[in-house]
Amino acid sequence: MSNWALLSVIGLVVTATGMLVQVAAGSELYPSLTGPIVLVLAAVFVVFGPGRWAAWVGLVIPLVLGLGAIVAAVMTGEFTDQLTGIGNAAIFLGSWLHVIGLAAAATGGAGMLLDRRDPVTVEH
Repeated sequence: MSNWALLSVIGLVVTATGMLVQVAAGSELYPSLTGPIVLVLAAVFVVFGPGRWAAWVGLVIPLVLGLGAIVAAVMTGEFTDQLTGIGNAAIFLGSWLHVIGLAAAATGGAGMLLDRRDPVTVEH
């Protein structure tokens, strides 16, 4: 597994963890466990799936969820409040894990797509 794939997997798992922490702490942004389940399944696919598809999954899923978080922040402001309000430390921490994980996963997915170098060979 490449370093990019590892970054993608770590980012996906960190995002899932952040969402679960938010849910456990009482955030009402995530009414179900679908998001964390999809993220963990995506991480498994990045590890075991075919390379090109794994790279797309590692990029598209965090981008879609990131776009959803941005839309939620713009429409309601609740996600922004969770990122800036330290009144509930668990929601604050979970929100930042969510954002940092999405950024890492998207970066790893993009790196996987762009890093298509041929293997190095030594000719005699």
